Amino acid sequence: MPIVIVLLVLLNWLASEWHTRIDFTDEHRFTLSKPTKHLLNSLDDEVDIDICLKGDLPSGFKKLANSTDELLQEFKEVAGKNLVYHFVSPDEQIEGTSETYADTLAAMGAYPINLKSQLKAGEQQQYIYPLAIVRYKGNMVPVNLYGGNKMFISFEELNSAEALMEYEFSSAIDKLTRTTKNLVAYAIGNGEPLGDDTYDMQTTARQNYDLFQFNLNTQQAIPDTFKLLLIVKPKQPFTPNEELKIDQYVMRGGKLLIFEDKLEAEMDSLQIKNEVIAYDRGLNLDDLLFKYGVRINSDLLMDLQCDVLPFDTNGNGQYEWLQWNYFPVFQTKANPVTSKDIYVAGRFVNSIDTVEADGIKKTVLLSSSANSRTIATPALISGKENVNAPEDDKFKRSGIPAAVLLEGKFESVYNNHLSQAMRDSLTAYGGIFMPQCADDNKMIIVSDGDMVLNEKDKDGQPIPMGMNQYTYGTQKEFPFANKDFFQNCLDYLINQSGLSEAKAKDYTLRLLDPVKLEDERMEWEVGNILGPILLVLLFGSIYQWWKKRKYTSI
Repeated sequence: MPIVIVLLVLLNWLASEWHTRIDFTDEHRFTLSKPTKHLLNSLDDEVDIDICLKGDLPSGFKKLANSTDELLQEFKEVAGKNLVYHFVSPDEQIEGTSETYADTLAAMGAYPINLKSQLKAGEQQQYIYPLAIVRYKGNMVPVNLYGGNKMFISFEELNSAEALMEYEFSSAIDKLTRTTKNLVAYAIGNGEPLGDDTYDMQTTARQNYDLFQFNLNTQQAIPDTFKLLLIVKPKQPFTPNEELKIDQYVMRGGKLLIFEDKLEAEMDSLQIKNEVIAYDRGLNLDDLLFKYGVRINSDLLMDLQCDVLPFDTNGNGQYEWLQWNYFPVFQTKANPVTSKDIYVAGRFVNSIDTVEADGIKKTVLLSSSANSRTIATPALISGKENVNAPEDDKFKRSGIPAAVLLEGKFESVYNNHLSQAMRDSLTAYGGIFMPQCADDNKMIIVSDGDMVLNEKDKDGQPIPMGMNQYTYGTQKEFPFANKDFFQNCLDYLINQSGLSEAKAKDYTLRLLDPVKLEDERMEWEVGNILGPILLVLLFGSIYQWWKKRKYTSI
């Protein structure tokens, strides 16, 4: 007997020190990605996580809280004592301070959602904080556990939130533990915007990266210290020498993110004259992009899925909200850059064609709805167009690309025809011409320069990129996810942590049939109550029969 007790104690100790589990789910729901494990193993100090999902919550968010607990248990299995977490109420006071968790989250720009839950007795409305605070070495960042912004939640949205949870926590820890930031060059010298309309773009980029202006005209070459070259809405043509600098930067492994307005079409002109002629800017980037695998067309993309603008339809000063087909709204599908469905707003967007390029993988990131069209340019855009409803039968095209990810070994546009003047320009600063990328590279091309620029509210203050200045602060306001798309593009191109593997997770939603559940409810309830009792009686009867037979035979 003492030996048995010693063995049991030994087995329990061994199980507490060394144990593992097997993940039988098809989507590997309970298996952390390798980059996440590497990140957690490399922690040299304690990461403290507070999750504001404690208290009386709707069933969906109780499920989200349970999923968060399960995930962070997995994190703790890897990180050990370097990771601790607690579930807290938003109204609780933070220890050692006079602030609540809700106050801290608000100070970091993270706010609750005003949720309506449908109950049998009616509707229940409450503020929910599906948020967490991650702390490390005196610094902290918020984590949004639920990306939905609607007042009514769905299990599809909660399922998507659970799938992204590993990435959200890993990304937050990565930001806090990263000692240096990658450098990003913002190209200037060709009419790129530098005013208040770049405020949100610069703020977003500087959260995780060091952003510097870089003049392509005056500098001899783009240094390799810059991990990415960001080109946003240039208005002046690029010279052959500037194209060469961009091309060779790409050949040396530099990443490229371009938001290009190929056409001259601005809302300012439309507001003044109520009409504007859209025409090609002649930026001279066509040959460069064509060689890499895409062509931005000199047309305008129109979509019935679009944003709204106020129009004076009767000429009496009474404005009416009408759809503006030149402002298409793109709904992203799961892709390597953005794994969840988000809505991205466009402004006077051009279509993109993918073209033949050996060894280049092309992935469409943004495309039009099933009810879209393109019009050739030059084109007259008039505010009077919305006096009459659009002719729906003209909007028959579907999935017109507006943003494309290119990956592979790019070939230089100057391969086999580099001029002597260009060769001398390279030699002047010690550069060597590269006809092709030595390793796989990647870039993202977007055919809308306004997508990452912000407008201003009525007080002249910058509003988030993608937000419509006319609907901002009204019932028509919709928080488009342009910022998320921009941040995702940056992270995918230059984030070296490899956490995009965690972002690519997708959970299959397996819901019960509500009609069948209601029809068979009584049978299941009776079975769940009587089933265990009958099993106990059955095994008890068998045991008594076996016992009686055993002792009778003796």
